[in-house]
Amino acid sequence: MPSDAARRSIIIDTDPGQDDAVAILLALGSPELDVLGITAVAGNVPLHLTEKNARKICELAGRPDIAVYAGADRPMERDLVTAEHVHGKTGLDGPDLPEPAMKLQDRHAVDFIAETIMSRPAGEVTLCALGPLTNIALALRKEPAIAGRIRELVMMGGGCFEGGNVTPTAEFNIYVDPQAAQLVLRSGIPTTIMPLDCTHKALTSAERTAAIRALGTPVAQATAQLLDFFERFDEEKYGTDGGPLHDPTVIAWLLKPELFSGRTVNVEVETGSELTMGMTVVDWWRVTEREPNALFVRDIDADGFFKLLTERLAVL
Repeated sequence: MPSDAARRSIIIDTDPGQDDAVAILLALGSPELDVLGITAVAGNVPLHLTEKNARKICELAGRPDIAVYAGADRPMERDLVTAEHVHGKTGLDGPDLPEPAMKLQDRHAVDFIAETIMSRPAGEVTLCALGPLTNIALALRKEPAIAGRIRELVMMGGGCFEGGNVTPTAEFNIYVDPQAAQLVLRSGIPTTIMPLDCTHKALTSAERTAAIRALGTPVAQATAQLLDFFERFDEEKYGTDGGPLHDPTVIAWLLKPELFSGRTVNVEVETGSELTMGMTVVDWWRVTEREPNALFVRDIDADGFFKLLTERLAVL
């Protein structure tokens, strides 16, 4: 196991969601990562479910020691949009996971994010954003100095060549709170984006899910059940063998960045037009004078990604 000094300190901000759950499991199965805490935000399902789901996944992984904090229960300026039609009424439909015994922390997620980053050496904490960016935007408003102290923000969200998945132009995480996304992308935090352009190349094929199920452990069985439920929606929508496994790409980037390729460009978020609300406007061809603000990842070695995921799930 890597020494504490060599491990990468991360906060996972999330709205579980089956793919969020798999991302959390990947992080907890990776000794290179030190999960300082998990912060829940409203998104795929309302906050009272996302914080509970985060605790369920920690217990599934045998890690009830992980601190889970509840954060924003709605976007900064808009009504909450959820995605039960994709994730089921609990957000984790598929396996029958027990009610969590571990307690929710009393501290608000936004306070935890801001205070943790301010209390640790600059450049130490990486933020892993798997849902809408409300908690992170609110932490920036509360303590603007965190922007210069974060090592990196790695986020799943947006799209360019793939368009959107909740409207013709908008990806779900950005669409739920476009104002938060715009604030975060303009903050100066070093940012890596895992958009639909990348995640739609990471499909949970029958063969890949079978390899996870074949591990035979309770974690692997639950993961396969999560994927079986989650992929049904996108298989029907896109006509593919399997669905895109979005959020675990964030964790995989920290573990094996060589699996990915992209380009550092300017990314802005549409916040004014209802027609294109939440669209990520990506200057891929650098046709504007706008300053690059994010590494926008377009490609993934999908076989390498699923090999990594399966290997790490095996240790839980």
